[in-house]
Amino acid sequence: MNDQQRMRELCDILNQWAYEYYVLDAPSVSDREYDKLYDELRALERDTGVVFDDSPTRRVGGEPVKGFERHTHIARLFSLDKAVTEDELNAFFTRVKKAGEATFTVEYKYDGLTVCLTYENGAFVRATTRGNGVEGEDVTAQVLTVPSFPLKISYRGTLEVRGEAIIRLSALQKYNEEHPDESLKNARNAAAGAIRNLDPKVTRTRRPEILFYDINYMSEAPLPSQAEEREFLLKEGFKTFPYFRVCKTPEEVFSCIDEIEVGRRSLDVLTDGAVIKVNEETIRSDMGATDKFPRWAIAFKFEAEEAETTVERVFWQVGRTGKLTPLAEVEPVELAGATVRRATLNNFGDLTKKDVKVHSRVLIRRSNEVIPEILGAVSHVEGSVPVEKPAVCPYCGSPVIETGANLFCSNENCPPRVVQKLTHYCSKNAADVEGMSEETLQFLFDKGKVRRFSDLYALTRESFLGDDEKLYKGFGEKKVGNLLAAIEASKHIPLDRFLYAIGIGGIGRVAARDLADFGSVEAVAALTFDDLVALENIGEITANSILAYFAHPENREELCRLRVAGVVPFTKERVTEGRFAGESVVLTGTLFAMSRPEAQKRIEALGGTCQSAVTGKTTLVVAGEKAGSKLEKAKKAGIRIIGEAEFLSMLGGN
Repeated sequence: MNDQQRMRELCDILNQWAYEYYVLDAPSVSDREYDKLYDELRALERDTGVVFDDSPTRRVGGEPVKGFERHTHIARLFSLDKAVTEDELNAFFTRVKKAGEATFTVEYKYDGLTVCLTYENGAFVRATTRGNGVEGEDVTAQVLTVPSFPLKISYRGTLEVRGEAIIRLSALQKYNEEHPDESLKNARNAAAGAIRNLDPKVTRTRRPEILFYDINYMSEAPLPSQAEEREFLLKEGFKTFPYFRVCKTPEEVFSCIDEIEVGRRSLDVLTDGAVIKVNEETIRSDMGATDKFPRWAIAFKFEAEEAETTVERVFWQVGRTGKLTPLAEVEPVELAGATVRRATLNNFGDLTKKDVKVHSRVLIRRSNEVIPEILGAVSHVEGSVPVEKPAVCPYCGSPVIETGANLFCSNENCPPRVVQKLTHYCSKNAADVEGMSEETLQFLFDKGKVRRFSDLYALTRESFLGDDEKLYKGFGEKKVGNLLAAIEASKHIPLDRFLYAIGIGGIGRVAARDLADFGSVEAVAALTFDDLVALENIGEITANSILAYFAHPENREELCRLRVAGVVPFTKERVTEGRFAGESVVLTGTLFAMSRPEAQKRIEALGGTCQSAVTGKTTLVVAGEKAGSKLEKAKKAGIRIIGEAEFLSMLGGN
């Protein structure tokens, strides 16, 4: 065996050992044995002057660089759109459903620095940061110090793989112990600082690693699914995070999110959410991307504080839809600057799935909600007791209806249900009746003063008097005056907030904004099923809820009573003159001259109306690059279609 044959043998052995150690976390040899062969390889490289592309000696930090060169990615590296509420995530699921029957993948969202590695003919050639998505900084020298990725792969085409450079919390702690004079504050900044440091030797001392999760580009046809991309990465020796789930339904996705939120507390990796992607490449291609995000993926962010506590008892709360929600009284715990004594779950199915029992230890989170949410059981004790499913409403005694994982009171006039409807109507994102709390509405309900939304506008000072003909405890003349003024002010309400306030089933703030584009309550009431499901954020179930709402005589009468009371929803005054006057325009695909929001503003400034989806009212479609299903639908409907060049010409000098 000659020197180069021995060097080839040593490279293969050392790379296999490094893979076992850094990727599989299952070392098969001692450090001394590794070092012995490593030293032999270095000696042979010095003697022969030859260094193979995949030699482990290439990973030693080199000399400092003067600056980072810019590099253009082969394919754009998009960032991810974000959701922080269930409503926003459900809007994403609705958009996906319109593109086809899809499954979803769920992974951890790592909090580090995105990097893109390029391979050609099986060899690693370059590493770059994401930068602005089109162009990043060349950090090859720095990334070469990271041992957790292969220098050589079996795939012989051109390949870009995407990963997150991270520093484990344990590595951060060790670094700070070894460098007390320059301690690093958090793992995210430490990872970014390590990769974007001009001195590769500094990068090496911080011990970063890369967790891979995506194929950004491959010269052959893309793989059919995200699951197969992951298998490809594993086969080629890239380090991935163990947690990866394929889900068939949104409910399964939410369950995985709960798993991640509980599990991340014990991880050695800094995470700040979950990433949900459409699994199938065909549907991804149809959905396309905006100028910033792929439409087929979203990040669910955890922007909340968490704590552990003990469940003392569980009772049931009835919401405005009649849904029974389990509410737990917990051992008081400090969370997000407040003392928490109650926490909620979504439904009985959620309670069962999360294995929550009375007297069990649970993890709770406080985010945007006033009442924190139980994320899951941490441990049980000998006296832990399962929660029983109620057969009748605990408030009015009406039979409980079970629909999927949810329980509903069958009585539309159940007192807490009515009070919750009124509370929702008065909330900040709805009619915004400042100062009108649930407790105040409960008092007014008990007094027989309010049963419907329209009753609010008949309230007077006398409505707040107690049995002794004095203002009820807690109400002063000033407070009553402020409440009556706030009620009066709520008559002038934006249409989207009004549609959200009246509580149509399935209509959250996102869908309400889409409906408000039609200009009036009457116009929304006149929409057909086909008109509704054509909207980007409204699916079949919500469409049927809207139709049922406006078909119900009591709802129509209540809308009439509100109108008589002076409640006049308004929309932003539209420009009616200009090049796009009379046009209902849908933008699809990527525009290079401007962002989509900018294009919408320009169209509206010239008299046009922008729609989120192709409907029977669409008159014009502007198709940018990689336009998807909207373009195909417009072609089938015979709607006029123009490209970006003609669109810019229509904008003229405006």
